[in-house]
Amino acid sequence: MKKTIALLLALVLVFALCACNANKQNASGSDLVTNVPQNGGEEKQPDESSDAFALKIGVILLHDESIGYDFAHMEGIQKACDSLGIDYNDNTKVIWKYNISETEACYDAAVDLAEHGCNLIISDSYGHQSYMTEAAKEYPDVTFLIATGDTAAVDGLENTRNFFTHTYESRYVSGVVAGMKLAQMIDDGLLTDANYNADGNIKIGYVGAFPYAEVVSGYTAFYLGVKSIVPNVEMDVNFTNSWANATAEQQAAEALLSRGCAIISQHADSTGGPAAIEAAIATGSVCAYVGYNIDMLAVAPTAILTSAQNNWAAYYTYAIALAKDGKAADIAVDWSEGYETGANMISALGTSCAPGTAEKVEEVEAAIKDGSLKVFDTDTFTVGGEKLESYIFNTSTMNSDFTAVQYVGQDYECIIDGAFAESVFRSAPYFGIEIDGINKLD
Repeated sequence: MKKTIALLLALVLVFALCACNANKQNASGSDLVTNVPQNGGEEKQPDESSDAFALKIGVILLHDESIGYDFAHMEGIQKACDSLGIDYNDNTKVIWKYNISETEACYDAAVDLAEHGCNLIISDSYGHQSYMTEAAKEYPDVTFLIATGDTAAVDGLENTRNFFTHTYESRYVSGVVAGMKLAQMIDDGLLTDANYNADGNIKIGYVGAFPYAEVVSGYTAFYLGVKSIVPNVEMDVNFTNSWANATAEQQAAEALLSRGCAIISQHADSTGGPAAIEAAIATGSVCAYVGYNIDMLAVAPTAILTSAQNNWAAYYTYAIALAKDGKAADIAVDWSEGYETGANMISALGTSCAPGTAEKVEEVEAAIKDGSLKVFDTDTFTVGGEKLESYIFNTSTMNSDFTAVQYVGQDYECIIDGAFAESVFRSAPYFGIEIDGINKLD
């Protein structure tokens, strides 16, 4: 999610309020029993369906198609429109706004779209959320879909929605791919003393954008995926403090390589990292890379093993179909799905992948889908040397200057049946725990 650095401060606040249950509808139309409050517990009433209902969609993007994250959202919306018979190139049907910053420019864009008749407005960045919410207050007949957001369930509005995918699932699977490659490196005798730390653990690395729960959840899942194949690994995380800065990502990846990391992945939006490792491999370095958002094989055909991906079309098809039928009120306030409904995946396996990787991926994905594998199984990691027995998450959110609670949420126990329940009580990730074996670099 596109947050400002100050949001990290909000993650440590716990607000003790009582819990309650509500139902959340998934893309297939069935009810998922969760503890996500639906706008303070008030049930949203469905719109009147009408054959004459005319849907007009507005799209607000942080960047454009040159950035993988935004491209993935664009592709998802386009696929959804194709499947629903909507011409996304017709500006009487869909209006696109590119390179809209996380400032008042987003509010202005949202108002402009509403004034031009858009009754469904989408934004793809967390930093757009507060501005989308302000516009939603002024246009109650317009539905606002806010990607990676966290306030729709508690803001008291009837026309805001948040959505995310189970990115941590595809992160875990991509970690398994990396673990298979690392095992092959060990068997082939390619690792040197530089690849091991003083405790005998193999060094792996991660290029992270910001130290937010979304990023922490993702890199922890990746680490656990690698660890499921090669147990003696330790991971360094190098932050760029930017979502899309090719130079910073290149430098972060190069720094991790210089520290001896044999595997590197990323939660950042450019191809700077894999391009840097591809160049290093060409000069004799031993390393492999796992990308994000898009298939990065074209940029780094030797370095790239695969990329963790979100299939945003899964959500957009679901939400736009309801809006097209005049039933926007039926769109889940907090939507989050994963492998089970095709909302997550990894890209094609690169030629550098270890033998047997495809079969292992198929096995792991099947286990995630049937629930027999839980990514954050508390038997697979420790915190301060201890098993995590309890973790309370509160859905309250802070005001813009992070000095007070803006929207009051509730407390939820996240350790359920021996695993951390990620993206159950809110669509946006909230696994912000620092587990043993992962080091944040300054």
